[in-house]
Amino acid sequence: MSHRFKLIMFDCDGTLVDSQHAIVAAMASAWRSLELREPEPAAVRRVVGLTLETAIAALQPDADEQMLAGLAAAFRREAVAARQKDSYREPLFPGILEAIEAIAGPDVVFGIATGKNLRGLRHTLEAHGLTKRFVTLQTADRAPSKPHPAMLHQAMAEIGVDPASTVLIGDTSFDMEMAYNAGTAGIGAGWGYHEPADLARAGAGRVILRPEELPTALANYGER
Repeated sequence: MSHRFKLIMFDCDGTLVDSQHAIVAAMASAWRSLELREPEPAAVRRVVGLTLETAIAALQPDADEQMLAGLAAAFRREAVAARQKDSYREPLFPGILEAIEAIAGPDVVFGIATGKNLRGLRHTLEAHGLTKRFVTLQTADRAPSKPHPAMLHQAMAEIGVDPASTVLIGDTSFDMEMAYNAGTAGIGAGWGYHEPADLARAGAGRVILRPEELPTALANYGER
């Protein structure tokens, strides 16, 4: 099914892969290392997609700079250690690979805009054999936190396309706000960590509930 988009950007956590259990566990371990009460899993899921320091500040609003730095360092240690275990899993959402293949084309470039750092993103892509599929990688260590539009601006400049030819698929309100701020299209991934109604309120042009709906959503984007 054809569509008008030349650059298709995906969020990673909650859109491509279901990484909530790994993130929640690493956050809990980080908080315990500083003898703090662990954040609720639901609260952690709400901040997935933000850069680490921004997410931690939202979860622990009374944190000073020293505590913020300590929690961030502890989370990174836990995340790296977890990825080295044979039991580590960040499964792809069912149907996402098939959806990507269905919307590919000779003039279509795929990219990622994520709250992960580049090291973590590369680990995820390598684990699923997707390293060559995504051309432009926009990460938390190379841009301000979502919903700032820098990740999308950088991706468009790198590929040489304009906002009218660009779409972001993401599962959080931060993704949809970033797309709005960058002037691009935004499709809410309703299978992720924010509710579909929240995605719509944040400015999603379309909200879909399953990856299988993505080709039609792209083909009909902008139509009522």
